[in-house]
Amino acid sequence: MPLLHHRIPFFFFPNTRKLIPIHSMSTSSSQTTPHQLDHHNQQQQQQSSLTQVLKYHKETKHNFTNYARGPHNLDWANQPNPFRHYISSPLIPLLHPPYTNESPLYSSIFKTLPLPKPISQSTISQLFYDSLALSAWKSTGFSTWSLRVNPSSGNLHPTEAYIICPPIVSMSNKGFVAHYAPKEHSLEIRAQFPSGFLNYFPENSFLIGLSSIFWREAWKYGERAFRYCNHDVGHAIAAVTMAAAGLGWDVKVLDGLGYEELQKLTGLEMFPKFEIPSRPIKGSMPEIEFEHPDCVLLVFPSSVNDIEVDYKELSCAISEFSGLDWKGKPNVLSKEHICWDLIYRTAEAAKKPLTMFNGSVVDPFESSGTFSESSYKDLSLREVIRKRRSAVDMDGSTEMDKETFYQILLHCMPSGSRDGEKHVRQLALPFRSLAWDSEVHAALFVHRVVGLPNGLYFLVRNENHLDDLKKDTRAEFKWAKPDGCPEDLPLYELARGDCKELSKRLSCHQDIASDGCFSLGMIAHFEPTLRSKGSWMYPRLFWETGVLGQVLYLESHAVGISATGIGCFFDDPVHEVLGLKGSKFQSLYHFTVGGPVVDKRIMSLSAYPGPNDDA
Repeated sequence: MPLLHHRIPFFFFPNTRKLIPIHSMSTSSSQTTPHQLDHHNQQQQQQSSLTQVLKYHKETKHNFTNYARGPHNLDWANQPNPFRHYISSPLIPLLHPPYTNESPLYSSIFKTLPLPKPISQSTISQLFYDSLALSAWKSTGFSTWSLRVNPSSGNLHPTEAYIICPPIVSMSNKGFVAHYAPKEHSLEIRAQFPSGFLNYFPENSFLIGLSSIFWREAWKYGERAFRYCNHDVGHAIAAVTMAAAGLGWDVKVLDGLGYEELQKLTGLEMFPKFEIPSRPIKGSMPEIEFEHPDCVLLVFPSSVNDIEVDYKELSCAISEFSGLDWKGKPNVLSKEHICWDLIYRTAEAAKKPLTMFNGSVVDPFESSGTFSESSYKDLSLREVIRKRRSAVDMDGSTEMDKETFYQILLHCMPSGSRDGEKHVRQLALPFRSLAWDSEVHAALFVHRVVGLPNGLYFLVRNENHLDDLKKDTRAEFKWAKPDGCPEDLPLYELARGDCKELSKRLSCHQDIASDGCFSLGMIAHFEPTLRSKGSWMYPRLFWETGVLGQVLYLESHAVGISATGIGCFFDDPVHEVLGLKGSKFQSLYHFTVGGPVVDKRIMSLSAYPGPNDDA
């Protein structure tokens, strides 16, 4: 009998064989003595956190027979305001950079970074304008809504951003912490601090903090929202990294910092502690609109080759931020709410502790592989990142040649051009902003790539996982390099056949997954990573998928087509197609790339100045 109870056509998999279950990794409990009590308690806490994260992941899977729990309908009267403001905090308008020839070519930025520009009101304005600002307004006549440079699941934008910066002429005569207000393209000054704090970092460096308001996504998506919030963190990390690259700046997640340090640094201690209920409840709960600090990015001149960070000393310095004079009261986003308790229990379990170590946070810059540079449309970096849009539908006819396909995938590789070395470390733009080895791969459904047979392919982004992937997937998969594939691109053909209907069904029956040139599922090295590093890696795996998704967005636009992230997919059926058992590898995010269908009924308006309402 075919797998999945006849729900998915497997006619392009000949001679399907019996599958051998692959059991998840496990750890054995160690013997404890009274002298090891603290260590034992710590292990118990880590195991409890891991259990919660694995429970969340399992319970928020979509399947053919049921979807993850969420609202039965959308409560439009309580749709969260997409714009957070800190009422009464001083507002500093940022500049609106003109379109000039100064922005480097998009394709050139993957080879080498330009000379770094100094920190100024102009360059800080440009960084936000090209990463987290509004990109346009859309209107149908009956409703109006904004789009942003950084994409978001459902255009709900749970991600907020902060800057921790030295004094800047015309902005502040002291070091300051400010919240970025994208609607106004302005900074809301939250606090000032002695400039000596930034002496821990090189001259002309500053920090960007990112946080998430879970309620914004949960309003529409229910319990699965925690996944989507972390996709969006990854998109934001990549958006900041790419915009910084255009200014000659490098970016690195300061991943030694823990949740408490991030909370103090960004002034988010002001939010009252949220008491998690025992079950989902509905009512007026303004405290649910708190911001969960995700990460802090160090932005520094690309000419700096080494930065030593002592996280213990840095943590002590950050502790002083609790005593700063924080200004502004956060606005209310909705009158009534639904609390999906599973989200908040999982966020607690995934909080990262401070990592006490000191060492360099800078990796050597590796240029990305080049195979078909003529595929790009000679667009500047700014043109690509500000004109990026999420396709609502694909036309089902646009094709791309295999040379363009290979070029896009080369820019999806974490380690750059390897010259025979394995892809493992994240050294190429924008993946180099992440602080861990690559843990995410891609299973590709090829539909309309000229010169490449339709079928299922696999892009191995950490080649240390290759043997496990071959062993853990279907025995009949070919694992053969396709014709004309660049030598340093670890792309493999698994099976040939028309998989348009398959990809559509796996992505919650959405045509957009089958109507593009190709679609893909991002497959993470999952439970072994969580067990070896900690439950706090759970959101980071989603961040990595978001960074990869941002590259796919930009690459698609740069070659003249479009893309869209797909958060709705049937988790375990994807694994079954690949032959994966257990939770060693898990699908975390889907994507589609192709020719967009433009809805001419929707009118586009400039981002600034926009309409007066908070659409």
